[in-house]
Amino acid sequence: MSDRQRVMPTVRRAAAGALALLAAAGAARAEWHVWTVTETRHVLRDDPAGTETRAAVAAARNEWEGFQILVRADEAVAGVNVEPGDLAGPGGAVLRAADARLYRQHLMELKAPTYRNETFRPGWYPDALIPFRHPLTGQPLGDARLRAAPFDLPPNETHGFWIDLYVPPDAKPGAYQGTYRVTAAGGKAAEVPVRLTVWDFALPAVPTLRTAFGSPADRMRGYYRERAKAGKEKEPSDWAAVETQCADLLARHRFNATPPGGMVPKEKPDGSFEIPAQEVDAFRAFVDRYHLNALETAHPSRAVKDPVAERDRLRAWLAAYDRAAAALDRPQVVFYTYLLDEPNDEKAYRYVQTWGKAVREAKSVVKVMVVEQTWTQDEKWGDLYGAVDVWCPLFSLFKPESAAKRQALGETVWTYTALCQLEPTPWWHIDWPLLHYRVPAWIAWRFRERGLLYWGGMAWWNEVEDPWTDPWTYGHKEGGKGTVWNGEGTLVYPARPAGYDGIVPSLRLKALRDAIEDYEYLAILERAGLADQAQAVVLPLAESWFKWEKDPAAWQKARVKLADLIAKAPRKAG
Repeated sequence: MSDRQRVMPTVRRAAAGALALLAAAGAARAEWHVWTVTETRHVLRDDPAGTETRAAVAAARNEWEGFQILVRADEAVAGVNVEPGDLAGPGGAVLRAADARLYRQHLMELKAPTYRNETFRPGWYPDALIPFRHPLTGQPLGDARLRAAPFDLPPNETHGFWIDLYVPPDAKPGAYQGTYRVTAAGGKAAEVPVRLTVWDFALPAVPTLRTAFGSPADRMRGYYRERAKAGKEKEPSDWAAVETQCADLLARHRFNATPPGGMVPKEKPDGSFEIPAQEVDAFRAFVDRYHLNALETAHPSRAVKDPVAERDRLRAWLAAYDRAAAALDRPQVVFYTYLLDEPNDEKAYRYVQTWGKAVREAKSVVKVMVVEQTWTQDEKWGDLYGAVDVWCPLFSLFKPESAAKRQALGETVWTYTALCQLEPTPWWHIDWPLLHYRVPAWIAWRFRERGLLYWGGMAWWNEVEDPWTDPWTYGHKEGGKGTVWNGEGTLVYPARPAGYDGIVPSLRLKALRDAIEDYEYLAILERAGLADQAQAVVLPLAESWFKWEKDPAAWQKARVKLADLIAKAPRKAG
C-alpha cells in the first residue's frame, strides 16, 4: 500500500469531521424561528415567521385534533426534527407521545392558478404529508426519496410539520399539557408547549355524515398497472396490505372505506340471487373494523338490461341485498346504488325515470342515488320525482326550497363538488384557502344535507408523471396548455416515495376530517333536541353555499361554542 493510500482515509475523515463541525457551528449561529398554527390555513414557503410559540387545542374523546409547527431560519439549519412529548392530564392521566402522528409538510410549486382563482399568488404550497413512521406498524421508515426527518432547512424558507393528537374514548376530561421539542444539528433546540383540552363528551365510532370518496386502493391498481406496462415502476407485491392501509387511513379520517370485492349477488339455478353468507360475514367484520355507515351496491344493470321487461329479475336481485342487510344487522349502513352521474339531457332523464322508479317500486333496502339537483333542468324532460331516494346536487346547484320539499317527503339530500362550480362556492384545489375543505360540512348540516361525495375520489394520479411534484392533476395538456386544476381529485398521494406501498394523507384531507368531526358536533346537538341552538352558531358563519365566513379563527371559536352546548346538554347528547 502506498503512502497516499494510507493517508487518504485519514484525510477524508478529518475533512468530514471539519464539515460536520462547520455545519453544527452554522446551525448554532443561525437565527431560527419556531412557531405554531392551530387554525385551518396554509403556510407557504415564502410566508414570514409567526409569533405564536404555543399550541393550544381542544377535542372531544374519540377525536383527532391537529396543529402545525413551522420553522424558518436566516441561514441553513441541518437535521431539523420534532420530538413529541407525553401530555399529562388530570389524576395522573397521560396522552402518550407514542400515540401522536407526525408528518412533514411537502411543498409543491404552483405557477399557475386554478381556473377562476383571481386571488392566486405563485409560490410553494404545502399539501402532501410525509409520515415519520409507517402508519400501520409504527416502525421508522427506511431510506426513500422523501424523508420526514431529520430535514435540512434551507435559508429563508418556511417549512412545516403536522402533528395529529388522538384522544381515546376513555380519556379523562380536562387539560393535558406537555412539551414538543424541535431539534437540529449542533444541539439546537426549541420547546413548543402544547395544551390539549379534552371535553367531557365523545364522538361516536360511526360517523353521522355519510361519505362517498371512492377507493384509493382501486385507483392505485390502475395507476401502477399503467406504470408497470410502461416499464416505469413495478406494482406493489402485496395488494392486501395496501388495501388494509388504505382502509385504515380512510377510517381514521372518518370516511367510508370500500370493502375489497364488495357484495355482489350471485345467480342461483332457480333464477334467484344470493349474497353468500361468508361474504356477508366478511363485510360485517369490515363494517365493524372501519366504522362504515354506507355502501354503494353493484349497479342493477349487471343483472338486468330492461328494468320494466325484467321486473321480476330486478326484484330478485334487490331481494338478495334485503336478505344480506337483515343478516348483516348493522342498521347504520345505508345501501345505495349510484344510478347515474349528472343526467344532463333528456335521454339521461328518461333513464333515471325508468330505472329509478323500477327500483323504488321494489321497496328494497337499496336506495336510488342520482348525482343531480332537486329541481328540473328542463321542464320538457319532465322531473325525476318518484325515481330518486338520495339527491346529490353540486354545492352551487343547491336550492333550499326545492330540497326542503324532497326532504319533507322522506327523501335524502347529499352534496358534492367537481372541478369548478358554476358560482363562487368553497372550491377544492390546493391554491384555494384550506378553509374551503372545512366549510362544506357546516353548510351541509345547516341545510340538513346528510352526505358528502367527491367525483374524482382521492387518488387521481394518472394524468401526471409524479403527483408529488406536478400539482396539475386533472386536464393536464401537452405543452402546458389547457385549464389548470391544481390538486383536482387528489387528496392522498402514493406512499412509495415516502418509503412504503399505500397512501399518505394531505393537509386538505386533514381539513376534511376536521369538517366531518365538526358535523358530528352538530349532529350530537340535533339528536339532543338542540338543533335551534346549534343553528344559531352556524348561521353567522354559513349562510349559504355562496356566502360564508372567510376567517379561520371564527370557525375555531364557533366549534368551542358547539362543544360548550354539548357539555351543558343532557348526558344523552354525548
